[in-house]
Amino acid sequence: MRWEYKVVFVEAWQRVSVEGQESYPEAGERNTGFARRFLNGLGADGWEVCGVQAVMPGRSYVILKRPLADGAEPDLSVARRPNPNAP
Repeated sequence: MRWEYKVVFVEAWQRVSVEGQESYPEAGERNTGFARRFLNGLGADGWEVCGVQAVMPGRSYVILKRPLADGAEPDLSVARRPNPNAP
C-alpha cells in the first residue's frame, strides 16, 4: 500500500498550523475539545495519527497518514514560508 502524509504543528492545542493554515480554539472552548474537534475533522477526511514528535514542552508535530488513492501521486511540492522582503 502507498501512503500520503500530513504534518501538523501543535502549540499546546492553543494553535495548530498545517502548511501555514492556522486554526485556533473557539471562544471559551477547552483545549481538549479543540484537539478532539480538529483531529475528528482530519479523521473524517481519512487521516490517521501515526506519530507525535515533541520538539519542546507544549510544542509538537503530529504526523498523519492515509492511503494514497489509486492512480494518485503523493504531493511532493515544497511548502515555503512567505518572503517578508517581497514587494
